[in-house]
Parts: sequence; C-alpha cells; structure tokens
Amino acid sequence: MVKIESFFPTRIYRVELEDGGLLAELDAACRSIAEDDRAGQRWSQKHGYPGYTSYASLDDLPWRAPVFADLVRRLDRDVAAFAKALEFDLKRDKLKLDSIWINVLPPGGVHGAHIHPHSVVSGTCYVAVPAGASAIKFEDPRLGFMMAAPPKKPKAAPANRQFVSIAPRPGTVLLWESWLRHEVPLNEAEDERISVSFNYRWR
Repeated sequence: MVKIESFFPTRIYRVELEDGGLLAELDAACRSIAEDDRAGQRWSQKHGYPGYTSYASLDDLPWRAPVFADLVRRLDRDVAAFAKALEFDLKRDKLKLDSIWINVLPPGGVHGAHIHPHSVVSGTCYVAVPAGASAIKFEDPRLGFMMAAPPKKPKAAPANRQFVSIAPRPGTVLLWESWLRHEVPLNEAEDERISVSFNYRWR
C-alpha cells in the first residue's frame, strides 16, 4: 500500500475583523499620522520605501492613538491562538508585541521580498484595500534548496506551489512565522493600500 504523508507545514493564520467602527478609526488614524510624521516621511524617502511607513520613526502607536491599543488587544488573542496551533512550548510565558507600524503603499508601489528577523510571529492587519490593490505573496521557505526541481504545474494545489498569494480585504488579519519570506507586488490600484504590520517576540 502506498502512503504519502505531509510534514513540515507552513501555516498562515487568517481572521476577519468585522468591526467597521474599528476599521474606520484605524483608517483615520493611519492617514493622520502618515501626514504628520515628518521623520517617517524622510526615512521612507531616504531608504527608497514607496509611500510611507512609521517602521523607523514611531514606536508608540498604542499610546499615540487608543484605536491601536484596541487593535493590539485583539491581536494578542489571535497570536496566542496561533502559537497554540503551532504547538510552541512557551513554558509559562507568552508571545508579546515587539513592534507595530503603519504602511501606506501608493499606486505603483512595491515592497520587496523580506523576512522579520528577531521575531517569532509577524503579521498584518489590512485597513484600506482598494480594488486592484496588491495581494501579499509568500515564498516556499525551501525554494533555495530546489536546485534541480522541475517547475510546478500552473494549476498545482496551493500546498504544492512555490509561491502563494493571499488577497486580503479591509479587516483581514494575517499571521505567519517571522522566518517566512514575503513581498508585496506592484500596487495596481488607483488609491493607497493601508495596513498595520507587527512583530511578536518570545522573552
């Protein structure tokens, strides 16, 4: 009898925030901060980041605007559930928020492939996703070892693909392990794509 088993899965956690009031507050807060944060604007321009990010300029979003504190309380629950599903042995500890930042990607903007070192779980909450906005694209972490592997069929099952794209909508929250390489392809929308990204660490 032939038996094929699957091991070493790459898991991505998805949940939808249905609170329209929270999303509206997040949208307003992200746009207001992006407009006022001169340091973040300068950093984005200097480092070739399209649009705006508060990644290197602000580390106090939950204090700066209460809506971010509300979001973090929700994220804490989802990250705990994801850690449980991954069967992390955290002892008596839990994963804790390490950083949280705003991303505003304009039409034509891209965000190249990267990982989030020094973290355990990373993720994004999508605030504004206009029609035509980029999906997030994840890369098979084994890709660099597939030196002689043939290409996959165009209609291969998602679990067998080398790249998987997930199209979010406003309110989508995605979580993944921080070593998973991902990118944001060209934003073909006619408006800004706004999201809030974050990292959780252990100890």
